[in-house]
Parts: sequence; structure tokens; C-alpha cells
Amino acid sequence: MATKKPPIRTLSGLSASANSPLYLLESIVEPLVMVFVLWGLFIYTENQIPMSIFIVSIVLFSITFPSGAKIRKSFFSMCRDVIAQWLLIAFFVLIFAYVTRYITLYSEQMILAWLIITPLAQIAALQLLKWASPKLIEWQGPPQNTLIVGLNEQGILLADNLKEDYYQRINVLGFFEDRSPARLEEQADYPVLGSLNELSTYLRLHTVHKLYIALPMSSHPRILKMLDDLKDTTTSIYFVPDIFVTDLIQGRVSEVNGIPVVSVCDTPFTGMDGFTKRTADVLFSLFVLILISPILLIIAIGIKLTSPGAIIFKQRRYGLDGQEILVYKFRSMTVTEDGGKVTQATKNDQRITPLGAFLRKTSLDELPQFINVLQGRMSVVGPRPHAVAHNEEYRKLIKGYMVRHKVKPGITGWAQVNGFRGETDTLEKMEQRVHYDLEYLRNWSPRLDMLIVAKTVWLTVVGQDSAY
Repeated sequence: MATKKPPIRTLSGLSASANSPLYLLESIVEPLVMVFVLWGLFIYTENQIPMSIFIVSIVLFSITFPSGAKIRKSFFSMCRDVIAQWLLIAFFVLIFAYVTRYITLYSEQMILAWLIITPLAQIAALQLLKWASPKLIEWQGPPQNTLIVGLNEQGILLADNLKEDYYQRINVLGFFEDRSPARLEEQADYPVLGSLNELSTYLRLHTVHKLYIALPMSSHPRILKMLDDLKDTTTSIYFVPDIFVTDLIQGRVSEVNGIPVVSVCDTPFTGMDGFTKRTADVLFSLFVLILISPILLIIAIGIKLTSPGAIIFKQRRYGLDGQEILVYKFRSMTVTEDGGKVTQATKNDQRITPLGAFLRKTSLDELPQFINVLQGRMSVVGPRPHAVAHNEEYRKLIKGYMVRHKVKPGITGWAQVNGFRGETDTLEKMEQRVHYDLEYLRNWSPRLDMLIVAKTVWLTVVGQDSAY
């Protein structure tokens, strides 16, 4: 199996899509429709909205906002995404309502109506927004004439992104570049309008709304001289550092006491996102531990009766920021390796007990890690922690391996639900696992966590052949 190479990162955020009224309107449509349908049903049937429903509405809105871009897709793809997202949310809501007995407070007709009407109303609202989008974009003003300085990888990538921007009208006029056509490594479908020395003259003679400087940071003197020449223009000027075409983890621009800084590698769990993640971890772990407490007791008795040794296996692993933590598992082997060399379990491994084979196959051996989550050492979803010995081995072999420790390790993760669970007997498999872990860090959202948990439950039910 060939190693899957990560795609070149798009220059997200460099266009103004996130600030476009249409984009902001789309991001709030689905959460609002979901809440309004719920309120409408209660007003219609009970002439009031109970306080419990207000609380549920706030939770649901915070989970689903922003809802993501859908109106740029075909009608079928839009319907598929809305329904898939709604089924996932409804699954967790119904499970929680059933276990807490809140579901008994409302009639089956009310619940069924909400489950059916909500996705239909969301699809209708998105389709109306899609029909109205050309007019909304037109109201934003005339097309924005744009120039790019630097005919290179990030310049062409930026031009393509701006040209394909669904949420605003951008007219990419062309590039300014000092190199002769024979020296240009990149080929583009955009004209070269002149050299950098001719740029200020061009701006005086033409209407240009935005100018993007996509020169490499090694061109620092040229950039300073050009900026000095452009002090007389009214064109909005943006600098696109070439680091934005590298494989960034949570890349963004922020400030430190008014000084702009660029994030190259950062955790997604800062500020409110960190609070949301930790709150979800604590509530979900408490809920699961209470629900499965009889199962934990049965497994503990079974391990004690079927093989000698401790019930809980404690192993040192790397946690947040590469700090060592103790991770709990139900013992599934006759050995408890935690030294400088740890041998991964393989198919038909003689060290695995008969009960242990079942526990590993069904992931039941991982259940004590919900205690690790309550302790704050782990998260429900995140990169799986590896034994310290394996970390020390693979950090020397795989580029970016330790970046996965920018977040707490998880009981389950994006790599595991994509087929990279269990034995990693080749370097290629471990590279794939790390690739999915880093992809999780780049794209984290509460909805992604919910999807991973749902897929984990499904894979636990059907079984996973890679788990030994």
C-alpha cells in the first residue's frame, strides 16, 4: 500500500470568504433552522418553550455553528451532507435523552416530527440561499480587481483560490514578476503584466482594489523597497509568506500585544475551543462510566478468574506536550511490558489470553481509559498514545511525528476509524497513522469528534480485523 501524501495546503483565510456576508449567513442557517423548528413545534403543540428546550437549543447551536460550506455543492451532495450531519447529531441527542430519561418528557410524535422536519427545512433553507446567492454577491459591490506579485507556487495557488471563490467576485488581473519568462519555474494561466519597478505606475493608471505580495521571505530587501514605492497608492496590500504552502498545523495569524505573529504549528484547543473540548470529555466520560459500570465489573472478574496477574495494566506513554503519563487498560496479555523495548501484539500472538483476544478485538480493553480522561491525562478523541519505546523509535524516522503530541492522546482517533488500528508492523503503516493524526489536528471540530465516536461505536460492533 503506497503512502498517502498529504495534499498541498490551500491558502485558507487569505481570501475574504470568511468575512463575506454570504459565507457568514450560510454558516448560521442550519443551526438556526434546527433551533427554530424545535421552538416552532413546542409553540404549536404547547404554546410555550420549556426552559429545558432553551438549554438544549444552546448546546445544539454551539455544536453545529458554523455549519460549513454546502451551497457551492450540487443539490444531491448538499442533501447528502445535511442528512449525514443530522443523523449524527440526532443519534447523540437521542442516546443522551434516552439514558437520562428526558425522552419521556416529550411525545413520540413530537420527537419524530423534529427528526423529520429539521433536515428537510435545512435543505430548503440552503437551497433558497443558493438561489439568492448571485444577488447577495452582487450586493457586495463590483468585482474586486486583484494583482499578485510573484509568479511562484504560493502565488499561483492564491490566484486559483481567489478565482474559484464562490462567495465574492474577484477578478485576478495578472502577475508582476522580475524574472524573465525563461527563468520562471511555474506556468500559469494568468498574464505577467510587468516587473516590480512598473508596479506603482500600473496602480496609478488602473483601478486595483487588492494587491497580494507572494514573494519568498528571502526577498526581504525587494519587498521593503516595493512597499516604500507603494505608499502613494490606495490599493489594499496583503503579504502572503511562503510558509503558507508548507504543511501547517492550525496555521493562523494572531497578535501578541499588537505585534502580528504567524502560527506555524499550534494546538486547535485554545480559548473557547479548549473549554468546549474539555467539557465534552468530562461529561461524556462520566456518562459512559456510569452506563458501563456493570460491564467493567464483569470484565475485571473475568480477567482475575482466567489468568494470573493484575486486572489493570498501566503503561507509560507520551501525553500532551510529550510529557509521560500512565495509561490504563484491562490486561489482555500474560506479560506487562513497559521497558526500553516493547513488542507490539501480532496476529495469533501467544502472549494474548483467550479473554484478552476478545477484549482487544472489541476494544473493551480500552474502557479504563475513560478514567484517564477524567484525570485530564487523555481525551475521548485524539491521536492514540504509543508506548514510550515506540515513540523514541518513530520520532527519529517519521517527520512531524511528535506534532501529534500538541494535543492530549485519545481513546479513539481519526487514524483508528480509517483502518489504522492495532499492529503497525511497517514504517509505512505508522506514517499513514501519523498522517491521519495530523489531519485531525488541522481539521478539528466538535462535529468531527462526534463522527469519530460514532464510527468507533460502529466498528466496535462489526469488529476490526487489524486489532490483535
